[in-house]
Amino acid sequence: MCFVCIDYYIYIYYLYINTGFCLYFMKINIKLLIFFCGLVTVSFGQQDPHFSHYMFQTLFYNPGYSGVEGVAKVSAIHRTQWAGYNSTFDGQGAPSTQVISLSAPILRFRSGGGLVIVHDQLAATTNMQVQASYAYHFGFKDSKLSFGVRGGLYSMAIDYDKYRANEADDPLLGNGKESQVRPDLALGIYYRALKYFAGVGFNHMIKSEFSFGIDELRNPLQNHLTFTGGYDYELNHKITLTPSAFINTDFKTYSFDINVMATYDQKMWGGLSYRQSEAIVVLLGYSFFKDNALKLGYAFDYVIVARSAKQATSHELTISYALPPVTSGNKSMIRTPRFRH
Repeated sequence: MCFVCIDYYIYIYYLYINTGFCLYFMKINIKLLIFFCGLVTVSFGQQDPHFSHYMFQTLFYNPGYSGVEGVAKVSAIHRTQWAGYNSTFDGQGAPSTQVISLSAPILRFRSGGGLVIVHDQLAATTNMQVQASYAYHFGFKDSKLSFGVRGGLYSMAIDYDKYRANEADDPLLGNGKESQVRPDLALGIYYRALKYFAGVGFNHMIKSEFSFGIDELRNPLQNHLTFTGGYDYELNHKITLTPSAFINTDFKTYSFDINVMATYDQKMWGGLSYRQSEAIVVLLGYSFFKDNALKLGYAFDYVIVARSAKQATSHELTISYALPPVTSGNKSMIRTPRFRH
């Protein structure tokens, strides 16, 4: 296990939970650090970014969702974690994540394709992904079962200049920036009926390793399993309530979100979430145009656990646009609130 001296504990906490690096502390209370890093491992060992808008980012977690909606859609999301946080060294700011995704049906082959581009800035570490997915859809009377696969590249870069060591000749510290690129693979299953949905994603199947030429820094991507499920309950002809849940585990630790969303007239929505041992979340959104093609959403996280070690709030902004339906001759594809096939 290796450590690097950074003078703010929460900085190490966030870096460790997302990359698996526990960096090298020298001439400090090593026993305390080992205990601290062990505690973090037990509670928050997962590497992938997490979104309060998990219900709108299904493709990121599950390639089985590719093309399920029956329309081509492009979406983007930006998350600022612990807004206003700055370390006491070099003014390094709050972690942030951006994702751009594209999903489209391939109607002729009863399937769908997808593309996900991820940028994840975690202190001195930058993770990027470019991955394409394909899913085959089995249509039933009022439902659809989809099996998907995703493959692509995962890049990890580290900026050694953002670390401050007590020993300048520490062999575990490099110079400048270094990066490595590795392959990545994911599988997914997704089921959608008129009233309910459920999906399971299996990410980082290959467990690619990043070491930057130093064995002590060897850091494999951990297998992740995600589950999402929910139910649409029509309270009346205008209001639909959708309780849902999201569970994420690396088979060593787990976390979960539970959410209740209310949608009014298929135009406006609002909801509340609880994230295990972390925060409560308020979500708001609105759909524009007659066919609700353009959707804009905002999420506000308020930390309720370990507030002394974090900034109190996180923010997310998401936007998506469903492309106009394809026409063929005099017939047009009709967009539905659910999906088509």
